[in-house]
Amino acid sequence: MHLYLASLGNELGSYGRLNNNFDNINMKIFLAGNDGYRKQRFELFLKDIYILESYHYIIKQEWMFPLIKEFKGFLLDSGAFTFLTSQKNKTLNWEEYVVNYGNFIKQLDIDYFFELDIDPIVGLQEVERLRFILEKTAGKKCIPVWHKSRSLDYWKKMCEQYNYVAIGGIVTQEIKRTQYDVFLPLLDIARKNNCKVHGLGFTNLKGLERYKFYSVDSTAWLSGNKFGGVYLFNGKTMEKYNKQEGKRVKTNEVAIHNFTEWVKFSNYAENNL
Repeated sequence: MHLYLASLGNELGSYGRLNNNFDNINMKIFLAGNDGYRKQRFELFLKDIYILESYHYIIKQEWMFPLIKEFKGFLLDSGAFTFLTSQKNKTLNWEEYVVNYGNFIKQLDIDYFFELDIDPIVGLQEVERLRFILEKTAGKKCIPVWHKSRSLDYWKKMCEQYNYVAIGGIVTQEIKRTQYDVFLPLLDIARKNNCKVHGLGFTNLKGLERYKFYSVDSTAWLSGNKFGGVYLFNGKTMEKYNKQEGKRVKTNEVAIHNFTEWVKFSNYAENNL
């Protein structure tokens, strides 16, 4: 399994299709999320990290543009829900948004990017129309995102038509922790179709061993900044230690430390999970 922190290099062809060779492929863990120390982290680990970034944020941070091809791997999220939240009480033109998103992808030659999986807002038919516009604008296939509402037959169709797909609804608990075994038949269908699967926001530590995603992404390392949690990689998995009551953590140092430990875990996952 791969935890996505960065782009996947040349595994995609000119139309966004991944190499179909599954031999010796383990999990990629992509690190996602923003804090005030991103430049420091990237300088330390530039060529050793998989990064997932949101279009909503990266478009305002031009300093990141040259780094996209330098990361070990890079995934771009559409940022649609973040955009929706930031545009309260305003009319949303999703077609304009997706054209701008596609032009950005084309301009920076980004290989791996997700569709606007906004099914609950506009409906699946409109999502498919926006997907068509996105792929036409970008000149590449996107990574479509499956939700439970799309049905098992739709998953089968996605795996037949794409070489790289994603499962959504994990962070929002559309798929609850008690339902994670649904991943097993979905992953089996994908493998039979030579299709790679990304688990959006999935870094359940026990689950990473059980469910063999091609890639996943996580913001868990940010918990140190948010809640004072400190992570340690023990050689096989991550251990988390909460701050002592009445104590404070040094935000910058904890941010760098936690990111470093998750990079270690990502390297381990790529070779062992």
